[in-house]
Amino acid sequence: MNRETIRNIMNDEGILPQSKFGQNFLCDETIIKEIVDLCGIKREDRILEIGPGLGSITYPISELTDGLTCVEIDHGLAEYLSANISNAAIVNCDFLKYENCTDPDVIVSNIPYYVMTDIMKKLFGEFSKARKMIFMVEDEAIARIDCGPNTKQYGPLAILCSIYGTYNYEFKVPHTAFIPQPRTTSAVISFVRNDSADILSPDFVRFLNSCFSMRRKMLRKNLAQTSPSEKISEAFIRLGLNENVRAEELNPNDFCGLYNALK
Repeated sequence: MNRETIRNIMNDEGILPQSKFGQNFLCDETIIKEIVDLCGIKREDRILEIGPGLGSITYPISELTDGLTCVEIDHGLAEYLSANISNAAIVNCDFLKYENCTDPDVIVSNIPYYVMTDIMKKLFGEFSKARKMIFMVEDEAIARIDCGPNTKQYGPLAILCSIYGTYNYEFKVPHTAFIPQPRTTSAVISFVRNDSADILSPDFVRFLNSCFSMRRKMLRKNLAQTSPSEKISEAFIRLGLNENVRAEELNPNDFCGLYNALK
């Protein structure tokens, strides 16, 4: 889809981008192709797309597989896609409330910044069997994804990203690639699943959230909200952790060990 096609669809269908949903429609055909290529889709793959919008990525993906499911919060856009793409399942709902029993092989999404953390946490917690995830995010948000211990941005999201698999910053996407044009630069990033992702689950996400619930407090005090103090002490001794350590000081593997010890 190019800029002219997007504008024609908007005019013909009476579609106006909803700022409350962070809608910016991708209209650069080169970037669209690069994103689809990154997905590495096989004919038998099950694909989950979150926030398909006007279908810039949806159309080319639907030509590669019959196993495409799209979750779109906007009722008007969901109706448009349902009427125009026959070989994709269009689900009209808020993805944060989406429930599905089929594990996708590949996940792709242009994620609005205001819900990026929540959506990625849900994906890593509930859909971690996917072999690959491709996201477009605001470039400045990378600092919350690609960071390590003892940094201001380090938290549950960075830990989940690290545990899920191999991260790669693919390329920047200028604001001119969208209608309407956002004020910020975007970036396409990818994750390829590693075996370490086996530990991921909704319960593990809740565990990480509790570890960072009060960042300035010692980790053991945060854990005391959900685990007996004697069990926490035993786990710290077994793992060789300082009793005064804070969550931001531990690396992702430490959290895996602590979760298993407390479980």
